[in-house]
Amino acid sequence: MSQKETVWVVDDDPAIRKLLSFILESAGFEVEAFGSGAEALAATGPAPAAVALDLMMPGIDGVAVLKELVRRRPEVPVVVLTAVNEVSRAVEVIKLGAFDYLVKPVDEQRLVATIRRAASVHRLEQEVERLRGELGERFHLKNIVGSSPAMRRVYDQIGKVLESDITVFISGESGTGKELVAKAIHYGSKRSDGPFVDVNCAAIPEGLQESELFGHEKGAFTGASAAHPGKFEQADGGTIFLDEIGEMTPSTQARLLRVLQERTVQRIGGTRRIDLDVRVISASNRDLAELVRQGAFRQDLYYRLVVFPIALPPLRERKEDIPALVAHFLEKHARDAGRRVSRVDPEAMARLMAYRWPGNVRELETVVHRALLVSDGSEIRPDDLPPELGGDNLAEPDDGGGRFLSLEEMERRAIRRAVTVCEGNLSLAARKLGIGRSTLYRKMQQYGIEAPRGPRRPAEREDGENRDA
Repeated sequence: MSQKETVWVVDDDPAIRKLLSFILESAGFEVEAFGSGAEALAATGPAPAAVALDLMMPGIDGVAVLKELVRRRPEVPVVVLTAVNEVSRAVEVIKLGAFDYLVKPVDEQRLVATIRRAASVHRLEQEVERLRGELGERFHLKNIVGSSPAMRRVYDQIGKVLESDITVFISGESGTGKELVAKAIHYGSKRSDGPFVDVNCAAIPEGLQESELFGHEKGAFTGASAAHPGKFEQADGGTIFLDEIGEMTPSTQARLLRVLQERTVQRIGGTRRIDLDVRVISASNRDLAELVRQGAFRQDLYYRLVVFPIALPPLRERKEDIPALVAHFLEKHARDAGRRVSRVDPEAMARLMAYRWPGNVRELETVVHRALLVSDGSEIRPDDLPPELGGDNLAEPDDGGGRFLSLEEMERRAIRRAVTVCEGNLSLAARKLGIGRSTLYRKMQQYGIEAPRGPRRPAEREDGENRDA
């Protein structure tokens, strides 16, 4: 049987206290009654689920008690009871923070319904705080794994931006953990109580980017059957994370520049400008400076976004972090396997250390998760790893004639093979390579690789895309 929720009844009239206590106890609440405001304010222990407070009391009156309860326990809803049926009085106490206002003699059913509603709101707020605490713990800086010099520099940079609202730009290859860093900044900052809104610019169709980011009014375009607040409005009071910012269309770039300059947003089809209190963090696995030189990205927007840059190193440049990352992922995915595996065979670890990890940390996590599921012993063995982690030649591959291949040639061959093996299903090929589909398109164009001709397969869908991070 679940524990009863406690309600405080504060009233100087003994008969009314007894009546209210009886009504609320009959409704399933635990009641603690107080004969004065001073008694209620002196009470210690857990906060109640709700308070039924008489407004007219000698000594410390209900208004003073309400103000103090709101100051001390703002999460506790207070229902004010009074014999004075004045609208102005009701407005006054609501402005002071009262949950609701009931006039004596109080209707029994209305009292119970109001207290239950107040207690429900209290439960929801407690759950929100619990989940917010879990999110903060999950995305705390300490959960970014790695102690290499390269990662220590990243930690130092993150620490410098937590106490300010400075605009941050995170660069790094696909799979290096850009989103994780963005969340660590948000949940470690003074904005942690506000929303964190994650936007993958590459995943939004070009024609919908402005509507998704900045919102639209009803009737703004065909299909706009209702007003829609954009991602910037949704992030008000918190942080917006613009991932893959390099994929933003020119018109969206222009509109974003104005939003950043004016700190206001105007919905498509609207005339009202809406004030914004939003921190902006953006990220890209592309070289934004090069995109500016190519004319594909606005220079003025570049300077607005790249105020405090944080560069994430690829995993191949911090291989000393691999053992710690492997241990972290084994622990993280232990529930899926139904058991814990804390040991990795030395040869298996050598293979993990030798591989170049083109998909970076995301690819390593996938490999470890798979190895954990296929292993049947108390350790991860070489046979539990995928065939491509076959040995040291992965670190220094050659063409069979003693000539070492360049990284560019390795990448070209890997992409060509993935596209061929996946029979032109580019979403599947991108997932196999551990990169985003937009990145795969760009690389195919760079290397002159064409997908096999034929109809698009059902498996190739946007929702199957492996996002860059």
